[in-house]
Formats: sequence, C-alpha cells, structure tokens
Amino acid sequence: MGSDPVLRRWLLGRLFGQWPGEPTFRAHCPPYLDGLLPLTLETPHTDLKEGDPPPLTPIELRLPGLRLNLAPGDECGLFQRPFDDVESLLGLHRFAWINASDGEVDPAWVWALWGVWCEGYQTPDETWAWHPYTAAERAINILAFSRRHGLPGPRDETIRILAGHAPAIADRLEYFGDHHTSNHLANDGRGLYLLGLDLGLPNSTEIGARILTEEAARIFRPSGILREGSSHYHLLLAHNYAGCAAAAEKADRPEADALETIAKKARSVIPHLKLPGGFPLVGDISPDCSPRGLLEKNDDKATPDASRNSLAADGWLRADFGPWSGLWHGAPGGWAQMPGHGHQDMGSFEIHYDDQPVFIDPGRGAYGETGDAALYRSGRVHNTLLMNGADPFPANKPYYNEKFRRHIGGPAPQLTKTKDTVSLTHSGFVRLNGGGTVSRDWSFSDTSVVLHDRIDGHGGHTISRSFCTPLEVHAEGAGLMLKGKDVNFRICGEAAHFAITAGKRWTAYGVSTAATFITLETRANLPWSATVKLEIV
Repeated sequence: MGSDPVLRRWLLGRLFGQWPGEPTFRAHCPPYLDGLLPLTLETPHTDLKEGDPPPLTPIELRLPGLRLNLAPGDECGLFQRPFDDVESLLGLHRFAWINASDGEVDPAWVWALWGVWCEGYQTPDETWAWHPYTAAERAINILAFSRRHGLPGPRDETIRILAGHAPAIADRLEYFGDHHTSNHLANDGRGLYLLGLDLGLPNSTEIGARILTEEAARIFRPSGILREGSSHYHLLLAHNYAGCAAAAEKADRPEADALETIAKKARSVIPHLKLPGGFPLVGDISPDCSPRGLLEKNDDKATPDASRNSLAADGWLRADFGPWSGLWHGAPGGWAQMPGHGHQDMGSFEIHYDDQPVFIDPGRGAYGETGDAALYRSGRVHNTLLMNGADPFPANKPYYNEKFRRHIGGPAPQLTKTKDTVSLTHSGFVRLNGGGTVSRDWSFSDTSVVLHDRIDGHGGHTISRSFCTPLEVHAEGAGLMLKGKDVNFRICGEAAHFAITAGKRWTAYGVSTAATFITLETRANLPWSATVKLEIV
C-alpha cells in the first residue's frame, strides 16, 4: 500500500465511508444461471468414433513460450517436468499444441499424451490441470481433434472423461461479480456449450448457451470491440464466438442467430484495427493461439461496417491520411480495464507509412509483475507521455468504483479525428502534485507527421515522451534517422535529448524481434508544450 498512493486514498476513503464497498455476489454462480446450477453428470450420446493410434515419430511440441523436441518415450514424464513459465504447463494441459503447428499435428502424439494425461489427471481436482479455463480449452481441443481423426484412446473411456469435464467446469465457473470477472467466464461457457453439443449433454448445452449470450453483452463494448484492451484477445474472442455460432447453426439451435450476430459484430471491428503494414498487437498477447493463425482464421470472414465510427468512443481510433495510417488507443475511462489485458498506453499509437510500420506498439510476451512482463505493460515502452516517471493513469483495481476513478483521474479522455489531425486529451496526471490536463495533437501532411504535446499545471517536472520503432535508428545532427525498406524518416524535437535503447517487439507469446525505444526527456515548468516532427527524407 505504501508504494501506491491511489490505493492508500481508496482505503482511507473506505475507512471514512466516502467510497462504497464491493457489490455482493455469489462466486461461481452468475445470476442468470439461477436454477440451472449445479450441473450434474449427464450420460453422453455421440457419434464420435475411436481413431487408430499411429506409430510415434519425433516431434517439436509448441507450447506457449517454449518449444520441446520429443522422441518416442519422452511423453511419460512430460506432465511432471518443471516449467519456467506456468503458461507452458497450462498449454500442455490444454492440449493447445494440437493447433500450434503450421500444419496438422501428428495424431500419434495426441494419442500418446492423452493416454499419459488420463493416467495421471482424469479425476477432477483443484490443481492447474483442472482450472476451469484449462479444462474448457482441453475439452474443446480434444473434441476438435476427434472430429478430424477419431477419439484418442479407448472410445468409452475417453467419452466418459470428456463428459466429466462439464460438471467440473460448471462447479468452478469463473464468475466473481462484474468487477472481478474477465473473458474467462465466456470461455467456460464455450467449453460447456461445445461439450454439450458434441456429447449430447442437454443441460451442459443450455448453461453454455446462456453464459455465451449473457457474457457477450458484458465483455464487448457497443462498437463490438472487446473491452479488455487487447487487440489479440479481441481476435481470439471473435474467433471463439464465430466457432460457437457455426456449431449452433449446424445443430439447429435456437441461439444460433444470437451467436452469429455477436460474432459478426466482433469480426466487423477487425478490418479497422488492421493497418497496411500488419496487425498492431496492442495490449497482452494470448498464449492460446498465435496472432498470425487467428488473423488467417478471421480475415476472410471479417466484413467492416459502421463500427469504425463508434470505435473512438470505445477507446480505439483508426485514421488514414494519404500515405499514413494509424491506430490510437486509450481506455474509454482512462483507467485500463480491470480485470483485463490492457496496458498503460493512454494516448499511445501505431503509425504506418504505406505498408511500412514506423511507430509500433511493442505488445507483451509474458504475464507477470517483474522483469520484461512488468516493463512491457508500463507506459515506459509505449508511444506515450509520462510525467515524473508516472504512468498516464494509476494502476487499476477491480474494486474501485467509477466515482472514485473520476475523482482521481478527472473527466474521461477524449479521442477525436478531424480532416488532417487526431487529438487526445486526458486528465490522468491531475492526481500528481502540480499536474494538469494533457493534450496530444497529431497533424498529418503527405510528407510528415507533427506531434504537439501540452501539459497544463504548475511547478517543475520531468517530462518524457517515448516512441517504439522496428526500424534501424541512427543519430543525425540534432535528430535521428530511421531507416525504412523503401524510404527513410527523420525525427527531431524541440530542445530535447534523444535516448536510444534496444528493446523487443513481441510477435506472439514468448516470441520477439528487435525494436528500438526512443525517449525524449526534459525538465520543464508547467504549463509546458513541445513538438516532435517525423518527416520523410
């Protein structure tokens, strides 16, 4: 608490009755499932057949943040080996590696690892192996494999174990009130729904359908964008809902139209997020599926609509000015959604010149509170502005209410576009002594982008502006040269020192390429304003 003055103010306010406590809720039981829980074990009925176990040959197993080369026999102790990243272990238990290779995974290894898993983990418990999100993913992946290749292992045993996943998921649904519940609950529902359809479990199907439709209204904003602040997670949830909609239509289910409407709206956002030089990875990158793979699955089915006009109100603005294209992001209330997958990126942006990314969002390659995991969530590596080293907004807590957030962070940010400019204003620094409103304005011409920054307030402060680029950077006079594939760019600023730092651009969970961070830091009295210019050489 001592290192978080905002949390201290919240706790003091709670002590004196200034802020209300958390809303009451019944864990694991969202109100719309009253009367449907608990889910008892149902007798499965399915046409899925048993497959034939082919012989084992060596394989490269692709797990989140890790690739393992396995030879026949290595499967025996695989689930007991230590992993540096828990996401690698979870990916193993989720059988996510079935979909992680560029082509079809060797079915022999699904047979082998499913057999090993069943020997040691088939009984539900409270370990990571049976976390509801992991159980849902495992069931979905094994069922999808079985539709292509037949069930791995003895048919009746595999069906029995899969059917047992449904009550195990339903008993521990990841519902903890609206303020603590993330997209995981929707995925719990997806697991129950697809289990129910494939194995003929009517109660599981009904509960899953109810969760999917109810949660969509909560986790997607009016434009169709996922509220959690991650472009990759939006791709993932759009794809997942589309898969459920297709399964519902095939089964002639009554919720088929509702699921199709949800999926279509979520997918309609994707073309507005994608820039000519690639898809910006804003916020966290999911370990469940690679960005490239998800784009390939969504691209031919994503039809843009008027959602572009409402995206700015939901914290995302796409704008094109001649050869320049950009994507700006800032959580609608300023505070990153909690729980969620957003970063401290208020006013951050990605700008491309034709199909050349010039300034990019670096993404994040792992979860955690230390090292790179913490760094790549912070404002220090985003294309944003910091005052006295503080992030644009405080760290959010799920129990903060909107009144407290507005008290600390001022009015909600405004993100707007005119004929040749993009503008952002926010009040995230009013919480700091002397801090005031921040204004950022990007002006575009055919040959340049000019960024004008202003901070109102009083007193002396350290102000830093950061830029992340995938381009090669060299000092040149009072500015920097950025070397592109077809054209070069020069960046210069008013009386500021450029610091250049090597960094990473995360392209998938645990996978990165080189990037460079450019920081302009100055000591100034408020009110303060300055300009940075990017021009084609």
